[in-house]
Amino acid sequence: MTADTGMEFPEMYEHLQKVDEYLHRERGLHITTLKHPKGFEWLMFEQPKIKASSLAKRERLGLPPYGNGWPGIKVRWCCGQLKVHLVEQELKRLAQGRKFVQYIGIAADEARRCKADKGKRYPLVDWGIDEAQALQICYDRGFDFGGLYQIYHRASCFCCPFQRIEELRQLRLHHPLLWDRLLDMDKRAREQFGANPWGQFKQHWSVAELAERFAAEEQGEKYVRCKCH
Repeated sequence: MTADTGMEFPEMYEHLQKVDEYLHRERGLHITTLKHPKGFEWLMFEQPKIKASSLAKRERLGLPPYGNGWPGIKVRWCCGQLKVHLVEQELKRLAQGRKFVQYIGIAADEARRCKADKGKRYPLVDWGIDEAQALQICYDRGFDFGGLYQIYHRASCFCCPFQRIEELRQLRLHHPLLWDRLLDMDKRAREQFGANPWGQFKQHWSVAELAERFAAEEQGEKYVRCKCH
């Protein structure tokens, strides 16, 4: 089972298709893909706010009563609405009249994320397999993720605001169409929410500023931030 945010790299979708074909050929199984009916950008820009407290806060801050803006450290709505909630709903559906065990692919070097639950198993942790070893096992079996891990430290959503600056530099170089889409999303967020946590991709950087910085650095120049930003 996988939860598709709709914002993954094209290579990751190709990888999942390859895994699905392998599972069906070897085990007669298919990957179950869960998706939010309206998707990331609807949640980011259009989802209506319903709670009175949320509406009052929006009005007080002069913000529109819709859209979640960029995910933040305190409110990672992307993980909640596009992953966790969908998986929990599917598990509840499967649990009706059945018993099952959920196997979760957390690696041994992230064991702190494991939860004590009889219905959950963490095989990589049990076997002592860390992230690097798990990746090598995939490579050894012909699953190379389209080369994503040759470029990026992590290959999560291309628009993730928690990426390192270096990851974003690589995104601009290797996935220019996705970079252009990220530029547009950030422009829309700033126009809709302003220079605050909802409208800021990163605390100290807009995507447009990063584009200017990367271009300057490529020319061997020192980037000086314009006060107009």
